[in-house]
Amino acid sequence: MRSEIIVSVKDQQLVLKKNGKMEAHYPVSTSRFGIGDRFGSFATPLGKFFVRMKIGSGQPLGEVFHSRTPTGEVLKPNAPGRDPIVTRILWLEGAEPGNRNAFHRGIYIHGTPQEKLLGRPASYGCIRMRSVDVAALFDRVDTGTTVRIIADHLPSVPPRLSGMGFLNAHGLIASQASQPESTSQ
Repeated sequence: MRSEIIVSVKDQQLVLKKNGKMEAHYPVSTSRFGIGDRFGSFATPLGKFFVRMKIGSGQPLGEVFHSRTPTGEVLKPNAPGRDPIVTRILWLEGAEPGNRNAFHRGIYIHGTPQEKLLGRPASYGCIRMRSVDVAALFDRVDTGTTVRIIADHLPSVPPRLSGMGFLNAHGLIASQASQPESTSQ
């Protein structure tokens, strides 16, 4: 089955499509520094990418990574203090001239312990997800999966409303209020 990930900066949401059908829908955080691809900008790049590497298979939820290596430290959602990369990493490679720096900038889709910040721009360029969500996404995509990061609303997905549900990893609707809090970069 052909998979595609679409991330909307405007909606702060990620959609996983399989064979053109929406399969899952997750809240995310993109960069608090806006959009762009310059080194040192801390911005989220736009355009077409693909998953170049998957890192973290089999690691526990909340596993902290340093330089893409598991440290053995595990953080709970919304743990106070720093903001490390946790759980899983989908390392993106840009497929267009406007995002060619993404791989060398270390632009990932990854877990975060700062889940309470999801749904608004909060990262340093990456796409942050809840640990449980990024683990589910990781298991459902392969290296080479297409990723599109867009500035506008997601196509055919209504804008997020307060209290709106999200499709969970099993395709079931779950109330946003019932979702555990957590996030990362």
